Amino acid sequence: MITVDRLTVSYGAFTAVDDVSFVAQPGRVTGFLGPNGAGKSTTMRVMVGLTPPTHGRVTIGGLDYHDIPNPGRHVGVLLDASAQHAGRTGREILTIGAKTMGLPDTRVDELLELVGLTSSEAKRRLRNYSLGMKQRLGIAHALLGDPSVLILDEPANGLDPAGIRWMRGLLKGYADRGGTVLLSSHLLHEVELIADEMILIGHGRIVAQGDKKTLLAAAGDGAAITMVTSLDNATLGAALERAGHVVEAAGDGLKVNATTEQVGRASLEAGVVLTDLRSGGAGLEDLFLELTSATAREGVAASTTTQEVQ
Repeated sequence: MITVDRLTVSYGAFTAVDDVSFVAQPGRVTGFLGPNGAGKSTTMRVMVGLTPPTHGRVTIGGLDYHDIPNPGRHVGVLLDASAQHAGRTGREILTIGAKTMGLPDTRVDELLELVGLTSSEAKRRLRNYSLGMKQRLGIAHALLGDPSVLILDEPANGLDPAGIRWMRGLLKGYADRGGTVLLSSHLLHEVELIADEMILIGHGRIVAQGDKKTLLAAAGDGAAITMVTSLDNATLGAALERAGHVVEAAGDGLKVNATTEQVGRASLEAGVVLTDLRSGGAGLEDLFLELTSATAREGVAASTTTQEVQ
C-alpha cells in the first residue's frame, strides 16, 4: 500500500505539489493522471526518496522508503527508462541489480524472458536500445526483486501496440495477485482499460479521484446519453419520444437522452433492428481535459498569446 498524506513540495515561491493525499491499495491498479508539470513525477520521486517533501509524508507499507530494508525486494520503480549506464548491456544492468538485492543470476534470465528481450538484445549496450526496448528493460528491473509494490512513470512510453497490450496484461495480473500498482500515463485510453482507480492532478492539486464509473457519473451529473443507429431511425425515434426521451439526429443515427438499456428495450418493442448502440457520454479523456484545462500547456500558451495580442 502507498499512502500519500498531505504532501507538499515547494521550490522557493513555486509549489510543485500542493497538499496532495491519496492511497494506492493492494490488488488494484491506480492511474495517476495529469498534464505535463502537474506534479505527477515530483510526487513519485518523493515516494522513493529522490526528492524531499516540504510538508507531509509518503509511506509504502507504513514505512518511509529509506527505512525499507533492501527496498528493491519490496518496491519496484521505473521513473526514467534511460537512467542507466549507457555503456552497459541490458544483461549487465539486470545482473548488477540482482547482485545488489542478493538474487541469483537465474532471476536475470527469468526477467529477460518475461519482458521479451532476446539473448542477442540482452547483449547490446543500452545506448543502442530503442525507447521501447529501454522500457522493457526498465520494467524488468522494476520486477527483478519480485516486489509487492510497483511505481511506474509512463511505462507504456515507446511501446508499440503489441507491447502496450503485453504490459496491460502484465500489470493486471500483478495486481490480481495482490500487488499494488501506481502508474502515471498520458495514454488515457490505456488507463481506462487497466486502472481500477484514477487520480487526476492539475497544478499540483488533486482535482478528482475514484473509479471510472464514479468519475464519469459525476462529470455527467447522472445524465445518460446514447448514440444509436438502426435500420429504421424514424420508427425508433418515434418510439423513444413516446417513452419520454429527448431524441435528435446525429450523423447516420440518433442521439438520445437515455441509457443504452432503455434504447435497447424501446427498439425491441418497436421491432427495429439496431446496427450500432453505444454510450455517448463524456469519456475519461473529456473529463481529464475539462478538469485540467486551466493547467494544460496548450491552454497556457493560448492564453499567453491572446494577452500578447491585446
